[in-house]
Amino acid sequence: MSDETTIALVTGANKGIGRAVADRFAELGMTVLVGARDLERGAAAAAEIRAAGGTAYPIALDVTDQPGVTATIKEIGDRFGRLDILVNNAGIAGDFGVQAPGSAQLDGVRAVFETNLFGVMTVTEAALPLLRRSSAARIVNVSSGTSSMTWMTDATHYMSRMPGLLGYPVSKAALNMLTVQYAKALSHEGILVNAVAPGATDTDFAKGLPYRVTRSAAEGAAIVVQLATLGRECPTGGFFDDNGKVPW
Repeated sequence: MSDETTIALVTGANKGIGRAVADRFAELGMTVLVGARDLERGAAAAAEIRAAGGTAYPIALDVTDQPGVTATIKEIGDRFGRLDILVNNAGIAGDFGVQAPGSAQLDGVRAVFETNLFGVMTVTEAALPLLRRSSAARIVNVSSGTSSMTWMTDATHYMSRMPGLLGYPVSKAALNMLTVQYAKALSHEGILVNAVAPGATDTDFAKGLPYRVTRSAAEGAAIVVQLATLGRECPTGGFFDDNGKVPW
């Protein structure tokens, strides 16, 4: 493995925005580690990336399985030596029917947090020793515009008219603060950490939304790739979409 080759791990990369990020990283000449809960699906995605001329390897990765994450990151270290980019993309919307304030089923809400918040923490903590071996490590956490308290409380913004949910938007707001805390702690080491709002895209994840989605997964992936590949001008501790900074 060449020291010049960028090693990028994308969680939840077998489909949707994660897959689009993996595709673009491969096009840029990176070695892409396709993280997926289902190794067979991850292997199929990696094979398609290789067929298109990229370099990709499937990685079995369930972000809610801490022993499994630890073993997988060790495998990555043994095989590749380091990580340059970590994209924490794996996430779930959960069952909106059990997230309504006043009638919430807390087991369903906790399940959303296990993936969207604690899963990110689990992978990031395990991966930090490998990221510290990189000369310019980047972490990008895939958040959501629904996490913006400004948008959610602005009567002129369509998000203020969305129904109240205790799981998905709250977990993503917590992810934003997690991003800030990692950025504060790691900036002196040159590891830059940001959150992104890719927007609602036409993927399996967006099925069931009460409005028409027209953005492609590739369009949603663009801001992820941008923050992962910026040089010295890359910010840290921010929340961004295609239009720039997203208000907290």
